Parts: sequence; structure tokens; C-alpha cells
Amino acid sequence: MSTSLSEINVVPLVDVMLVLLIIFMVTAPMMQQGLQVNLPQSRRSSAVTAPPVYVTIPATFGRTQRLQIGTDEVAAEEVGIEAIGERVKQALLTRDDKSVFLRMDMTVTAQDFTTVMDRLKEAGVEKVGYMTQPPTR
Repeated sequence: MSTSLSEINVVPLVDVMLVLLIIFMVTAPMMQQGLQVNLPQSRRSSAVTAPPVYVTIPATFGRTQRLQIGTDEVAAEEVGIEAIGERVKQALLTRDDKSVFLRMDMTVTAQDFTTVMDRLKEAGVEKVGYMTQPPTR
């Protein structure tokens, strides 16, 4: 009488999992992207010295109601207007300086700007710096 061997071969499963891991490791950095914003120009711009908290209003804000918040472009995350107050509170929780730098596309309407400013003030932001860029000649 012969006995049958009923073991599962896991080698193909491990091979597939390693291939998937490599695919995700290669594609994950490509999926992080910032928002393209054309800042308005100003002759009286000054450089930022401290690592600020940025809130970015993209040109698509009127349609999507989505902003970007973060300390720089790499660590920024996209959030909806309804959540911006809580996210700003979290970002400013450990800081003494309760200020935020607001970057917005030059095509954003005054109403969209005012809506975001109201949400920032409701979140406890004491100062809002408006970001511009020097004019190009």
C-alpha cells in the first residue's frame, strides 16, 4: 500500500509575492506627486527662513474642494476643505509659532481664497503668510 504526499508547495507562492513586492517598491515613489501651482508675482517678496506649514490652493480647488497641506512638497498630503481645520491644528500642535504659509494658484478666485482663510482662522491660525514669487523679466 502506498501513501500519498499531501504537502503544499509554497515556492511558487513565495516567487509571486516577491515579484509583487518588487513591483510595488518600484511604483510607489512614482505615485507621489505634488500640485502644480503658478504663484502670483511680487517685487517685495522675502525669503522664508523657518520650516513653515504650507497650505496650497490649486487651480482645481473650485471644482474639487481639495487642498494640499504639509511642511514641504514631499511630505504634503491632499485633504478636503472640510478637514483642513483639523489637519492644520494637528500640524501646529507642537509649534510655538501658530502661522501658516498660504500658496495659491494665480487663477484661484477671491471667494475660494476667503473660504480657505475662514477655515484657517477657525482652526486657530494666528498669522497667515501669503506666498508669491519675484517677477520674471
